[in-house]
Amino acid sequence: MDDKPNPETLSESSERLFSFGVIADIQYADLEDGYNFHGNRRRYYRHSLLHLQGAIEDWNNESSTLCCVLQLGDVIDGYNAQYKTSEESLELVMNTFKKLKVPVHHTWGNHEFYNFSRNSLTNSKLNTKFLEDQIVHHPETMPSENYYAYHFVPFPKFRFILLDAYDLSVLGMDESSPKYQQCMKILREHNPNTELNSPQGLSEPQFVQFNGGFSQEQLNWLNEVLTFSDTNQEKVVIVSHLPIYPESSDSVCLAWNYRDALAVIWSHECVVCFFAGHTHDGGYSEDPFGIHHVSLEGIIETAPDSQAFGTVHVYPDKMMLEGRGRVPDRIMNYKKEKGFHF
Repeated sequence: MDDKPNPETLSESSERLFSFGVIADIQYADLEDGYNFHGNRRRYYRHSLLHLQGAIEDWNNESSTLCCVLQLGDVIDGYNAQYKTSEESLELVMNTFKKLKVPVHHTWGNHEFYNFSRNSLTNSKLNTKFLEDQIVHHPETMPSENYYAYHFVPFPKFRFILLDAYDLSVLGMDESSPKYQQCMKILREHNPNTELNSPQGLSEPQFVQFNGGFSQEQLNWLNEVLTFSDTNQEKVVIVSHLPIYPESSDSVCLAWNYRDALAVIWSHECVVCFFAGHTHDGGYSEDPFGIHHVSLEGIIETAPDSQAFGTVHVYPDKMMLEGRGRVPDRIMNYKKEKGFHF
């Protein structure tokens, strides 16, 4: 990583508009180090809080103030539920975030649902829907209460959209509800394994229990917001816990119906970048429509002597990710001409 380009020297050609922070998969628990499901990846449960503290200190000391931080989901680990420490661990992490000088937008991942029901999350500090902007005269761009998604404007002509990748899911849902039954049916149709977290033998390995998807209602809403942004010549950044572009992620970490989400996004001109977590190794790819898909490296699998977060500097012609530790620097130029449509 020593040959990383220096963002300062690369950015002299245009004026910086604003900056924001990104961090993913903190998965804090007051536990000794452990391993992932397959036993081949070390997880630093307790140290993840120190990584978060380090990131916050760094962001607070940035030369120009950030507009916000995007927390890409899995803020505490599922083990907390087993040890009945979910509330306590969440409180500790949220108190740490309080030291940050700017707002944090929280995305919900699978570990949120291992610890809390959807109803509990809606009434928790992890619900940052109150930070949304309302588009005047466009009621169809107001999200429904049926899913956790919203949009906001951090800077003129830039809109950020936070999506709920567990809108379709069997996690955190009342097992007697029709939606749970519908989601279990979808899962079992695609995954005949007894262990629903196993992708073994699946032609579509994303259909595992620790993933989820986007309802048609949420995709229709996303389409309306992107239509508004196209009309107003805005640039859009989308945030989700689950990635949606295969080349930016391990295939087992994708959203169930990632193709449906891509179809919506690809039918618009405005989207420039899609940030996700979940795949702890991280990943990156630019799709055929010039949209940059960044899957951020996870804090939970970051050794104590390293780091894993980033600051994104936004310019009129590009975004520049200034990574720390495991997160590489990236220059993400906006597409020059209109994308092709299918």
